Amino acid sequence: MFTRLMQRALPLLLALSLTGCGYNDFQQLDESTTSAWSEVVNQYQRRADLIDNLVATVKGEANFEQETLTKVIAARAKATSIQVTPELLNNPQAFQQFQAAQGELSSALSRLMVTVERYPDLKANKAFADLRVALEGTENRIAVARGRYIDAVQEYNVLVRSFPTNLTAMVFGYAPKANFSVANEAQISQPPKVDFGTR
Repeated sequence: MFTRLMQRALPLLLALSLTGCGYNDFQQLDESTTSAWSEVVNQYQRRADLIDNLVATVKGEANFEQETLTKVIAARAKATSIQVTPELLNNPQAFQQFQAAQGELSSALSRLMVTVERYPDLKANKAFADLRVALEGTENRIAVARGRYIDAVQEYNVLVRSFPTNLTAMVFGYAPKANFSVANEAQISQPPKVDFGTR
């Protein structure tokens, strides 16, 4: 009789203990971070696709500075050469490399846009102007997608580190996920120096 009672009670106790362990929450939040990451990658790919057209348009300018253009092409090649897999999210070093490559591409694009200011014919080119607007819109989309990813990772990492779900994380191997960071955090945390000079 006792054995039969235990056989019926054990599955019930097991089910009750699993509801509070957070396993389902891990599944949901892991999927949320993966989904948010996919949108980040989607926007980075959109930017990479726009760069090809941008470079082709800029190459049409007879005297455009080749060094600037070459840096954009090289940065794009480096950024798109990194394999973006779901495992990237669980590998802090690979995630850092991906982030650094995208940062280099952003810097190269910024330099390109500053250089373009010296070429009035290129600035007046309708195709270039349209590409520039599309690129600015994509940069905004990237910022939004990164923000959503940061929020999803924060929620996931809180679950990984909180008790009692941290025990479930240890049992099932859920580790904290890497998040975006600022490469020059120490530099940008310094307040800007403003000097109006004397007259």
